[in-house]
Amino acid sequence: MLIEIAPQVRLFVDVEGPGWVPDGPRLREKPSLLLLHGGPGYDHSSFKPIFSRLADVAQIVYYDHRGHGRSTPRPASEWTLDVLADDVVRLCDALGITRPIVLGQSFGGFVAQRYLARHPQHPAKVVLSSTTHHMGLERKLAVFERLGGAAARAAAQAFWQQPCAATWAPYNAHCRDLYNTTPADPQARLRTLMREDILFTSASGEQQTMQLRPGLAAVRCPVLVMAGEEDPVTPLEDAREIAAAIPAPWGRLVSFPGVGHGAWRDKPDEAMAVLRDFITRTD
Repeated sequence: MLIEIAPQVRLFVDVEGPGWVPDGPRLREKPSLLLLHGGPGYDHSSFKPIFSRLADVAQIVYYDHRGHGRSTPRPASEWTLDVLADDVVRLCDALGITRPIVLGQSFGGFVAQRYLARHPQHPAKVVLSSTTHHMGLERKLAVFERLGGAAARAAAQAFWQQPCAATWAPYNAHCRDLYNTTPADPQARLRTLMREDILFTSASGEQQTMQLRPGLAAVRCPVLVMAGEEDPVTPLEDAREIAAAIPAPWGRLVSFPGVGHGAWRDKPDEAMAVLRDFITRTD
């Protein structure tokens, strides 16, 4: 369904599970888990079907960022982290959601970090998964070279220095299969709606100079940082720096050995167990 969050701005939203469930003589409200997908330029489909495993403990809210996927097209001037971060609040207002649990994967984690900085009192909890706080190109290149040799390093350097169609093709050929330690599901890629114009515009714009770590000083809720130890595009050291920037007692880092980009893609049982514990814990 399309939900209007501002004049002429409609986000595609898909909700899994009831928000209120029978619990003896009463109805109990489950938390809402908002999933912020990666990219830029992609859609929410990578969260399906794995996140259905959490529908018994949370109402799952999938959506496509402004201008992405099945959301209505919007001008490039609106493809910014600040606008997308504020959209989290706008969407919650439109749906009547208070104190959400927000999970940002990769680029969605950039959005979630800006959301934490701009709206620190809004979330109940936040998950920052396989994400980074800066470009950190040299770290990326070192891991791509370790995993894929000189060709992978060269392709990664060319793309991240000049994101465009000409550099995207060799990046896909030499780097994309290095993101994870288990083979990607080819049907999942076919299900994904992807806009290269958003990818190239965003990746060549504010991502080149973004510095998200200072904004984490505003955190006032539990934040789980999840990282794969074999992730080339958002290396483990970036996750360590994110976790270290979160004021005590709010931050917690969980790293996964033998795992790449998006822990649930390589170790689904372990990753879902960590998420379930984080969602349900009350301490």
